[in-house]
Amino acid sequence: QVQLVESGGGLVQAGGSLRLSCAASGRTSSSVNMGWFRQYPGKEREFVGAIRWSGGSTSYANSVKGRFTISRDNAKNTLYLQMNNLKPEDTAVYYCAAGGWGTMSYNYVYWGQGTQVTVSS
Repeated sequence: QVQLVESGGGLVQAGGSLRLSCAASGRTSSSVNMGWFRQYPGKEREFVGAIRWSGGSTSYANSVKGRFTISRDNAKNTLYLQMNNLKPEDTAVYYCAAGGWGTMSYNYVYWGQGTQVTVSS
């Protein structure tokens, strides 16, 4: 079992930055692939990006490529999402996920509770 807790969401103006964190706990939390998804009201969860357990490979949605960066610190069992040049359309609830790979949410086994990111224009 892997438990995930996100933090770092909040309100920011367009063009600003935020860094989300996801603290993972559990026996194998440092050896699982992890990712970020976001969800708009009434919509399915949308892939943002993912990182292999080793940190050696990342994948991003086209909508965030060049603006968002995923990283992880396995010594701290923490996943990060650095979000720069934020746009109003980035406003969503952001979820940390683990134990899967790819762009589809059903590929991931473990989920955090989500953190709200709001970008004002």
